[in-house]
Amino acid sequence: MTDGTGTGAGIGSGGTREAPPARMPREWVATALRRERAKAGISLSELAKRAGIAKSTLSQLEAATGNPGIETLWALAVALGVPFSVLVESPSPAVTVIRAGEGPSMRAENAPYVGTLLSAGPTGVRRDIYHGAMEPGAARESEPHIPGSVEHIVISTGRLLAGPRDETVELSVGDYMSYRGDVPHLYEALVPGTTFVLVMQHT
Repeated sequence: MTDGTGTGAGIGSGGTREAPPARMPREWVATALRRERAKAGISLSELAKRAGIAKSTLSQLEAATGNPGIETLWALAVALGVPFSVLVESPSPAVTVIRAGEGPSMRAENAPYVGTLLSAGPTGVRRDIYHGAMEPGAARESEPHIPGSVEHIVISTGRLLAGPRDETVELSVGDYMSYRGDVPHLYEALVPGTTFVLVMQHT
């Protein structure tokens, strides 16, 4: 059931809202992981150790049989020293149109959050754009990204608490915020149907 906000979130049996389903072709992730691990010249075991995940989990991801959450992919991106988008972006055609509710999306493992990659920065630019959809519940806590990362957020609907863990700010529709992404930070929806555009900048 849709919630009428355009986010695609549904109502669970207990009356609570659920984040929309994730849409991430496993082959994209598998190909990117194998490519970036080969570039880094490290073994499957070593990458799993650096990312803090089980070797069997990484093996499944590289075989396109695993179903990773955002936290797992972030850990792998940091361990490989690459922007998160490198692991999830699709080949870029000359013209790209992503309608609302489409695009590759990933579900968080510990919060009602789904992030959709809208655009990955071209080589040398390192600018990635996401559409975020979140419902009230557990906060989405993020560990530091690669050094020099900066995040920019613009709220589309609802209200969001966001920013570094010790400097969070409540944001409403139309509000913009930027902050360091290489320190612990979080996002928490304060009302149902909260959506936002998140731009990640990497130096």
